[in-house]
Amino acid sequence: MKRRIAREKALQALFQIDISKTEPTEAIEHVLEGKAGDDYLSKLVLGVTEQREEIDKLISDNLEKWSIERLAAVDRNILRIAVYELKFFQPEIPENVILDEAIEIAKIYGDDQSSKFINAVLSKVKQTLIQE
Repeated sequence: MKRRIAREKALQALFQIDISKTEPTEAIEHVLEGKAGDDYLSKLVLGVTEQREEIDKLISDNLEKWSIERLAAVDRNILRIAVYELKFFQPEIPENVILDEAIEIAKIYGDDQSSKFINAVLSKVKQTLIQE
């Protein structure tokens, strides 16, 4: 499975977890629809759920006039995936690739403003992580 597909499937699984409190392994199985599993998909879903508190704090600290709870569930979970990758997959995956992938996924699954919003928040998160 290509990483783009793994990210999209991770978004679907995390959306399920976020909305219906599904168990991570169950959500992964559901989005795979009986197909073979994928290590990267599992790393993303399990990693985001395990590190969610830290990830959500990073996102919240870089939101202006918004709370993480008020974000659309799709945008919130795209941000969670990208922030997880930025924080835990450096330098394995270049920052620009992570941002570009998140923006492209937002164009597909989000609303008209999602990609710009995702770009703005992730750019701030990236700067925050550089300063750490």
